[in-house]
Amino acid sequence: MKHRITRAAERGRKDIGWLQSNFSFSFSSYANPERNGFGLLRVFNDDFVQAGGGFGIHPHQNMEIISIMLAGSMSHKDTLGYEEVVHRDWVQIMSAGTGLRHQEHNVGDDEVNFLQIWIEPKLQNIGPRYQRRHFPEAQRRNQLTTVVSNEEGQAHCWINQNARLLLGAFDAGQGLNYSLNPTNKLVFVFVIDGALTVAGQELAARDSIGLWDTDAVSLLCRTNSRFLVIEAPINH
Repeated sequence: MKHRITRAAERGRKDIGWLQSNFSFSFSSYANPERNGFGLLRVFNDDFVQAGGGFGIHPHQNMEIISIMLAGSMSHKDTLGYEEVVHRDWVQIMSAGTGLRHQEHNVGDDEVNFLQIWIEPKLQNIGPRYQRRHFPEAQRRNQLTTVVSNEEGQAHCWINQNARLLLGAFDAGQGLNYSLNPTNKLVFVFVIDGALTVAGQELAARDSIGLWDTDAVSLLCRTNSRFLVIEAPINH
């Protein structure tokens, strides 16, 4: 098993007042040749949007774009005709495909925190698609819950790639052994809050670890913890 750890303080950072972004991989003005994604996981941003702030209309093409809401209320409006507000524990997916445009803004009084994740698609130039689902934390305590999958279904969002995203919210002392899908070759774990031991490595809040050359990964919560697991191929 091989691994690469990124501590919270080692991430790239961009602060433009209404937006504070933390970049695990090269993005925007942050360029680190040693951190140009992890397999087909290309972008992992931990974004904080102040009340009244937001992203104006902008385009995307041929990318799987996932947003995981950790706090606050964010509007979503796109050229597919979707217009709504999402809150904590909501997950959104945009299969940008041939192209779409969207905008999003903090419409609440409190700070928004969300994870912005980009994964390269399996098929190019598909029809663009938007989807969202709600995953209340109270209903998924002490279990690893699939929120995005390459398998279509009503229980999670669907992605155009052989990838999975799973959210965990576990009590202190709880552990599990995570087995990778045979078609995937890497796993990325991000600690939202709390403290984890992953494959023998100790992680604190907002730390992450990427692991490869393994079929399974052990996780142990040293405190009450929330975390995200992303499983994806190394390449197409």
